Amino acid sequence: MDTDGFPEAFKAEAKAGARFLKRLRAEPDLDWTFLSPSADFLPGERTGHFRLGGDQLFSDAQGKSHISMEDFSIAMADEVEQHAHSRQRFTVGY
Repeated sequence: MDTDGFPEAFKAEAKAGARFLKRLRAEPDLDWTFLSPSADFLPGERTGHFRLGGDQLFSDAQGKSHISMEDFSIAMADEVEQHAHSRQRFTVGY
């Protein structure tokens, strides 16, 4: 949300998410996970191939930051099953 070109229409939601994440990080007892999509998050193809990361926004070789809803759902289900990001924010993208 702090980058040039971030759509004004999404800033309020992004700021609310940042405040919520800050509160989660301050919570001493709650076991939480915060999954963030790429910049473009739309219905598309389920590939099963994507990258997971920390706080960075992923971009592909063309500079596009995107993930399909279908692959995002796979990443979310994997996290529920594997519980690999306890008390962490992680991102998913191509």
